[in-house]
Amino acid sequence: MGMDSVRFGRVLGIGARLAAKTMVSAVDAATAPNPSAEAKAKPSADAASVSTAASPSAAAAGKEGVPGGRLAERAVRTTAQVRQTGRGLKEGSKRFGEAVWGPFVKLSGALWLELTGVFFGIFAMFSSVSAWKMRGVLHEAAGSRDAHVRLVMAVAMAVVFSYFCVSSFVKANRRAKGR
Repeated sequence: MGMDSVRFGRVLGIGARLAAKTMVSAVDAATAPNPSAEAKAKPSADAASVSTAASPSAAAAGKEGVPGGRLAERAVRTTAQVRQTGRGLKEGSKRFGEAVWGPFVKLSGALWLELTGVFFGIFAMFSSVSAWKMRGVLHEAAGSRDAHVRLVMAVAMAVVFSYFCVSSFVKANRRAKGR
């Protein structure tokens, strides 16, 4: 049994139009000036009489029980809701970023330290093998200054790379535990 493409298109079109109307009304509410801010800016009776004389709809909006007054209250409420939704969205996205990226950064840092520790371990192993071979050469050519210097350099490299290897794994362990 197939899907009725005409019915699906009609439903999709109606949904898109309703979403567009909702978006337009939210944008209008967000960009509209705050009526309560105007009332606070002009508290004197002179300013009120000038504004009511300038626009009859403003006079209607100021009266109790008149639909224009309800419309102004509704606009104020909608503007406040839009602002609060924007703040909530910003705070929620920040928390989401911390919740998702925080552990990712923490674990990727620990993984990077472990990876560098492995490479330092490989270098320490190669320099240890080289030192072992130099030890054999030193016994064969007794008194050779060149063989002695190479042995000391190989041992020094093995010690330094072993230190880096161990310290990388210790730091990775601390970072993974969160200390």
